[in-house]
Amino acid sequence: MIATKGYAAQRVNAELAPWNFERRELDAHDVQIEILFCGVCHTDIHFTRDTWFPGIYPMVPGHEIVGIIKAVGPQAHKFTIGDYAGVGTMVDSCRECADCKSGHENFCEQQVVYTYNGVGKDGQVTYGGYADNIVVHEDFAFRISDQLDLAATAPLLCAGITMYSPLRKWKVGNGHKLAIVGLGGLGHMGVKFGLALGAEVTVISTSASKEASANQLGAHHFIVSKDEAQMKSVFHSFDFIIDTVSADHDIHPYIGLLKTNGTYINVGLPAKPWEISSFSVVVGNKAITGSGSGGLQETQDMLDFCAEHNIVSDIELIDIKNINEAFERMEKGDVRYRFVIDMATL
Repeated sequence: MIATKGYAAQRVNAELAPWNFERRELDAHDVQIEILFCGVCHTDIHFTRDTWFPGIYPMVPGHEIVGIIKAVGPQAHKFTIGDYAGVGTMVDSCRECADCKSGHENFCEQQVVYTYNGVGKDGQVTYGGYADNIVVHEDFAFRISDQLDLAATAPLLCAGITMYSPLRKWKVGNGHKLAIVGLGGLGHMGVKFGLALGAEVTVISTSASKEASANQLGAHHFIVSKDEAQMKSVFHSFDFIIDTVSADHDIHPYIGLLKTNGTYINVGLPAKPWEISSFSVVVGNKAITGSGSGGLQETQDMLDFCAEHNIVSDIELIDIKNINEAFERMEKGDVRYRFVIDMATL
């Protein structure tokens, strides 16, 4: 077994604190990654507080992992020692179901093994990236370009692919008007990808204070959703709207902003179910859809796209001892736009 240092929540709602544990020895197709940086995702808060479902404790969060290959199994050929690599939201799947075979391993019909708070095929609990190393099958590790800022690359493994996937699926690009609802960890990546793909990008936010940030990111337009006149000015304007908001909210005001045949894409995860009027979608042939993360090849494609276009997240690098404070600040929206843990501080 491989001795590992990390930070864990020992029980639900407990603060994260140092915890030593063991990783498995490398199997034939495994790689061991020395973790250099790990992004802090809002999912980490949901999981450690059992917001969505009961967790498995002790819990080591973290699924936005970037590091360097330290060891490879005897039949692993994707990486060599010293390569940069990343790990995202999952570390295994059945590989045999229709979803896996079609590149949607994240929706595996049999068993998606999440990077943490999951159970592997060997029956062992998975522990995430708030640690100094991880062992994973080479297929679930991604190549990271040495041209990218490694710390700022970490959030691409979740926030990045979550925004890239629907943009690619719906072929958003030149000639399209795209609105991003919410300017946070997900939203700012949506702006960057939308611009790189050639769309005309508008940020919609409840807060007028976000306008300067939207402009700095290069957004073409900014709308305050609480301003009735501004919302009226973009009625029936957008081909696509991507909603990144995780807080409970009413989407009806936004549906009216879609053009005929427009598409409303949900990537946020509000707890309260939406109530949708049938008339709001029938009039104008509008579609409401969702998107969750991405499969293996799509995630690698996203990372390659980012290397080509020099796209990374805007981050605040933190000491791991400040992780509990970071959780508190995230809940208040006090981060632009993603915390990343420097694992050298572990």
